[in-house]
Amino acid sequence: MLDFASNFAQNLKLILTIMFISVVIPLKDEEKNVANLHQELKTVFKKEHLKGEFIFIDDGSSDGTLAELKKLKPIKIIAFRKNFGQTAAMDAGIKASNGDVIITMDGDLQNDPADIPNLLRKLAEGFDVVSGWRKNRKDSFVKNFLSWGADKLRKILIDDQINDSGCSLKAYKAGCFRNVDLYGEMHRFIPAFLKIKGFKIGEIKVNHRPRTAGVTKYNYTRLVKGLLDLVGVWFWRKFSNRPLHLFGFIGMISFVVGSGLLVWMFIERVLLSGSIINRIWPTIGIFMVLMGVQFLVFGLLADILIKIFYQGRKESYYNIEEIIENK
Repeated sequence: MLDFASNFAQNLKLILTIMFISVVIPLKDEEKNVANLHQELKTVFKKEHLKGEFIFIDDGSSDGTLAELKKLKPIKIIAFRKNFGQTAAMDAGIKASNGDVIITMDGDLQNDPADIPNLLRKLAEGFDVVSGWRKNRKDSFVKNFLSWGADKLRKILIDDQINDSGCSLKAYKAGCFRNVDLYGEMHRFIPAFLKIKGFKIGEIKVNHRPRTAGVTKYNYTRLVKGLLDLVGVWFWRKFSNRPLHLFGFIGMISFVVGSGLLVWMFIERVLLSGSIINRIWPTIGIFMVLMGVQFLVFGLLADILIKIFYQGRKESYYNIEEIIENK
């Protein structure tokens, strides 16, 4: 048993040494943090004998972040013309990466680069994605409370089986991002999106440090955008290959209820000789029938668009892990 553990540790160290690792870090107004973060990354890579690249994306900073980045080496810098958001910055960094493994993290020094080797070791156990879990967060009560509520809602809608989707410190095999474009506030839901496509998701506890410089970019606007994207991920998980089932079901319910109301009004007026002149139910019935037809049409159009989407990208809605032929 001891020999097996020793051999496993040696093989794991060899794997980590051979891998080329891309660290992707979106930044906005982090002038006072970038140099320290870069130095910490170099220290960790040197200590663990890791090979890789550091990709910093300046997301339209209004301070001296870009100037500070230009002083550092080795580094790859992607500078946006204006602020496009963290998800866009992360997408640009991922697309510019050359690594076998992609590490994403924040640029505010709250994520600890010393956790990177642990992410890589967990990834080597057979996972495609390893997400960091900030179990002991060093944030304000309000931010922690809002994140707690958002996480509860996320688990109800998409259940990606991780405890902290908001933690940017994650490790991905490069193949996870083949034919994947990030948009909106989707960086929070990358593991959920990849889980939908059949990738294996893991999680480890990571260190979370208090912010010592700069100002947090988290606000209520980002919360609302994140919730809207959460609904989008829920729809993609449930109905990405069959939108007609959702819209058609809603349409049928609306059509049946509306038709039922109209039939009842007809019975009251014709068979029971009642008056329906001042009653709102006929209007509601007609409205629900028309809405039902519209939802059915929406479903058919969405079904057509989904097929065009997959055909245009030459991508199917399922992933095959391997094909085995026994002869």
